[in-house]
Amino acid sequence: MASALPVPLRRAAGPAAAAALVLPLALAPEAPAAVAEPEQSVLFSAADDDGYACFRIPALVRTTDDTLLAFAEGRREHCGDAGDIDIVLRRSDDEGRTWGPVELVDEGGGDTHGNPAPMVDAATGRVLLASTRNPDAGTGNCPAPCERVPFLSVSDDDGVTWSEPRDLGAELRPDGWNSWYATGPLHGVQLASEPHEGRLVFSVNAESWADGRITENHAALALSDDGGATWRLGAVDSWPVAADGTHRQRPSEMAVAELGDGSVYVNTREQDGTDLGHRDHAVSRDGGESFAAPFEAIPDLYAPQVQGSLLRLRTAADDGHDRLLLAVPADPDRRRTMMIRSSWDEGRTWDSADRGAVLTTDWAGYSDMAETADGAVALLYEAGAVDARDEIRFARVSEEWLGPRRAPDPVTPDDAPGAPPAPVLGGAAPVAGRFGNGLAFDGVNSAVRLPFRTSLPLGEADFTVSLWFRYEAGSGEHPFLWMGGVGGAPQVWVRGEPERGRVRALLTAVEGGNEPANAEVATEGAFNDGGWHHLALTRSGGSLSLAVDGGAAVTAPDVPGTVSRSSTFGVHLGQRPDNAQRLVGALDEVRVWRRALTPDELTDVRESNAAPPEADDAAVLRLPLDTVDEP
Repeated sequence: MASALPVPLRRAAGPAAAAALVLPLALAPEAPAAVAEPEQSVLFSAADDDGYACFRIPALVRTTDDTLLAFAEGRREHCGDAGDIDIVLRRSDDEGRTWGPVELVDEGGGDTHGNPAPMVDAATGRVLLASTRNPDAGTGNCPAPCERVPFLSVSDDDGVTWSEPRDLGAELRPDGWNSWYATGPLHGVQLASEPHEGRLVFSVNAESWADGRITENHAALALSDDGGATWRLGAVDSWPVAADGTHRQRPSEMAVAELGDGSVYVNTREQDGTDLGHRDHAVSRDGGESFAAPFEAIPDLYAPQVQGSLLRLRTAADDGHDRLLLAVPADPDRRRTMMIRSSWDEGRTWDSADRGAVLTTDWAGYSDMAETADGAVALLYEAGAVDARDEIRFARVSEEWLGPRRAPDPVTPDDAPGAPPAPVLGGAAPVAGRFGNGLAFDGVNSAVRLPFRTSLPLGEADFTVSLWFRYEAGSGEHPFLWMGGVGGAPQVWVRGEPERGRVRALLTAVEGGNEPANAEVATEGAFNDGGWHHLALTRSGGSLSLAVDGGAAVTAPDVPGTVSRSSTFGVHLGQRPDNAQRLVGALDEVRVWRRALTPDELTDVRESNAAPPEADDAAVLRLPLDTVDEP
């Protein structure tokens, strides 16, 4: 149960041993200390426990006696979200280095007892465990409308024994919240700042049901000012669901952290909302009584649709700078690659995926975090080599391993109106281009990524992409430009596919409550001869057209709808958003307009690099790629 797992090497010490040999011993420089790699172990695995078919939904807290309590759902029959489910626990009194056996905290007895949301009262040492119950629904999810009810159990002996759970439905479940209902699942917090010092806060998510369908989603905070004796709902943010099933946002599985000024920051999973992004956030400035503004989606925070966890690591008042941590898988499409990212500005922005610290590139899902008594970051997370539900792992990492705040990346100008410069990643370097310089990409880690702005998503509009590409690869898939999501999400991209002898473009759009649909076009020939070639991709008049070097366009029927909805959103040159494909080659003069250029305008762009008359208002991005500058 405590076998070590391999982790990717993030940093290596570089002692100059050879240089030290030629100096007198007294003058030999000290080698820099090696950064300790994470310590990892498996805490819950069905392969090691005959009583359960699956363990899911981790939650983690540190008690006032510095014991780590790791909770999970023990699913007896299968890995589904319904059925006979218990809440189980393991305890560690040595900062997570060793663990006691799996203990039963709340037995389902054939019903579903889950969604653990533990918290600790620092004044009394009491550990409180909120959870949710519903009758057995068999192998499927609890049918709507679903009788799910919140409960609370407490422990006054550091998690050794627990009280009989009591029903919180009258306090925390309004009559109209008559469908799905869930506590957490992950730890709640106790506020440390006046005037709300001592207040306990955890999150709940619910849905309303009427006329045979879900009509509304509710994201809320549960509050207690008497150590958990009584509870009430505080901040609530509700979002309607249209008759066709579409909705702007559905914030759920909400992680909570107290900011340096006493505000409550909430970062949540976003499930299928039409706003861009798979994560939402909101802030309460009155101790959780209300949200200062409705939840807002975070378009360029790359993560799949999954729960994530927060931890306040340090505040400016104590350490001179803020650091808030978010643990969530980094793949924007699938649950894999568990990563810890940092925010240095109280959750307003987050480090991009290329700056996060990776625990594993395996499949990965839900998580929770705590800080150990000796200052390590403890992460409890779902992972597996085959499936994210294979097991629940525990990791101890140091802040040194997480790394310091990095300096800004070099940038290249974006000449579109009001556009900031675009970060240049991984050493993409200037080369002789078709007009002035271009940028060369090494296929390893070089790319250009545009900062998100609301003018970048193309939506339902007609558009034109114009760029120059050069490559010689005989294998692989080489992205030139990628706008939007990945997988089945709305997106637009164009890439070279030399093994298939073509350059291919794909558009994925979604309309209303319909499933996403694709339109694609491909050339005859991969144009991988090492020379510069001009590419034009146009969406116009119900068609998608692709032309290279001004030749006859390949055309396919367009699909209706928006190419910018629901998913994470990014604009990349030389890179697929999930890093599964990278360009070995070069690009120059990458431009996108929010309209279809005429044939004459495209000829002028191709032959003289001209700016089409009256095109500035329609310019989405204009990347000459002539220079790479320090920010």
